[in-house]
Amino acid sequence: MRAALISMVLILVGSVAYAQDRSPVLRQTLVDLAYVLGESHALRQACSGPTDQHWRMRMIAMVDAEQPEAALDRRLRESFNTGFANRQSEFRGCGPGAKRAEVQAMARGRDLAGRLARAKAGLPIAADSMADMPRVR
Repeated sequence: MRAALISMVLILVGSVAYAQDRSPVLRQTLVDLAYVLGESHALRQACSGPTDQHWRMRMIAMVDAEQPEAALDRRLRESFNTGFANRQSEFRGCGPGAKRAEVQAMARGRDLAGRLARAKAGLPIAADSMADMPRVR
């Protein structure tokens, strides 16, 4: 499952940036993915320790690949940091709840990465955001 999410994020990283051609839906999907990457970073650190930078490095790669203008760049970074802070405060250690939350974050990330891949292939993507996605406590 982790490999599938990594593969989808790598697809994004390897693609050409949209620059000013991003629709509001695409922008929100990128912001939602940044949030999930932040969550994933906190959850992975809860189990692997604070030196693990796996998901942070994926976020940096996504931003580098997308080359967002200043306003979107700020939104992406704020979303990542919010996702990280929310999950870090919720899960201080690596227990069953953290593991369930990690699996759930991977599923959301896979969905969002799939939407972005479809958009970059010229296919329509849904306008819904993560707001209607359930969260494990």
